[in-house]
Amino acid sequence: MGDYFLYHNVEEGRAGKTCLYYREESYTYGEAVRWSNRAGGALRELGVRVEDRVLIVLPDCPEFVWTWFGINRVGGVISMVNPLLPAEDYRYYLEYTRARVAVIHESLLENFTQAAAGAKHLQNVLVVGEDRGRFHSFAEALGAQGDELTPADTHRDDVAIWLFTSGSTGHPKGAVHLQHDLPYNTECYAKGVLGVNESDLTVSVPKLFFGYATGTNLLFPFAAGGATALFSERSTPEKMFEVIERYRPTILTSVPTMINGMLSVSDAARRDLSSLRMCLSAGEALPEELYRRWVETFGVEIYDGIGSAEMFHIYITNRPGDVKPGSLGRVVEGYEAQVVDAEGRALPAGEMGTLRIKGDSAALCYWQAHEKSKQTFAGDWCTTGDQFHFDSDGYFWYHGRTDDMLKVSGVFVAPAEIENCLLRHEAVLEAAVVGHDAGDGLVKPKAFLVLREGHAPGDELARSIKEFVKAHLALYKYPRWVEFVPSLPKNDRGKIDRKQLKTL
Repeated sequence: MGDYFLYHNVEEGRAGKTCLYYREESYTYGEAVRWSNRAGGALRELGVRVEDRVLIVLPDCPEFVWTWFGINRVGGVISMVNPLLPAEDYRYYLEYTRARVAVIHESLLENFTQAAAGAKHLQNVLVVGEDRGRFHSFAEALGAQGDELTPADTHRDDVAIWLFTSGSTGHPKGAVHLQHDLPYNTECYAKGVLGVNESDLTVSVPKLFFGYATGTNLLFPFAAGGATALFSERSTPEKMFEVIERYRPTILTSVPTMINGMLSVSDAARRDLSSLRMCLSAGEALPEELYRRWVETFGVEIYDGIGSAEMFHIYITNRPGDVKPGSLGRVVEGYEAQVVDAEGRALPAGEMGTLRIKGDSAALCYWQAHEKSKQTFAGDWCTTGDQFHFDSDGYFWYHGRTDDMLKVSGVFVAPAEIENCLLRHEAVLEAAVVGHDAGDGLVKPKAFLVLREGHAPGDELARSIKEFVKAHLALYKYPRWVEFVPSLPKNDRGKIDRKQLKTL
């Protein structure tokens, strides 16, 4: 996997080509190889052996890249988690992964020290930044290594990386991927569909610990000999405009909430996004209204798609020259898709059911979840928790997570359909719909809304919004309750946290 994504670039004559930008720094492929070799050497010296898990807990920075490839170079198993978690979450990840070594940022020392206390398998911690004496210094450890490193003798079917699910129910699970899984999707999706090439420079809203961004903002450009620009600060609309205008990327990786946020900036229409040849969206289905406004404002197409930790990356997508707004596009070549009923029978066009996917990037299993693995990975098929239908032209339409579907008046209702309608109301900036039981045992839609500037919450506006939905959708789908909130809770993938909304 490391040869496919990084080391081939030196062999193909790109040693002197810049591949990574970070603040005032830039790095060539030759430097990336040397630093990754040094990271691998340091990890090997600290006891990492083939198949040992190593936990990466870093913001987006060059050290993340060196660590990622260093782990792979010595045959370790990469596991990456959010660097903004409480101590109890890190304790869970340390116990679950049985990581022998963790690589963390200095800002995490207090939380991580608490988490590491009593961790049975953790032997060493490398700290990027000031280590304050308790753990090993990342810079010193790499400084003591040479530029060359003999790679581990790995096989295409060896375990290479765990990608964590979003944890919508319970703790996140590790989807166990093999050495060939990530290159397979890169060939099919990044090169085959998007045409990522050595002239591309990428920038991402999601951070590298999230597999969606690991692919689009590191692995895809490196596989094609392109480049990426990283920033460790929080992704905000203003920060994204700043980064795009500074680095002039050709590909932007985003999510619907950030697309909405950037469009809502007061001078959005005057910002320069002319360097972009495409914008990618995933995580949640992109409302047609947001797609239309983005294209009208910036003149850049968005290719909305769906992927998962179980499959590594995108397997259904809109694509250059083939966008059907509101849909998630067609199946990526190299994958197969079916929509099935509760008994697993394939459904025809137009009927809603559960999506399942076949392709050679599917995970081997969930770690320590045998029964769940058997349910999800049945034969060659990976059964998702997503409700879809496909139309007669082969375009797939998202209805929501199976767990989020509402049964109203005996009929299943997709929250996404109601949310898309709400977003067309002039007062609504963001919308989330969940099921609510007022005590009578009957579930009805409840809407949480963030308003646009110039609109004040109140009973009259709530009535207006309800009537708007009644006029555009079947009567039983309108939200019985409307709650105005200053913001919607988001998880670490940028998705709306419906689990939290259901408790309000």
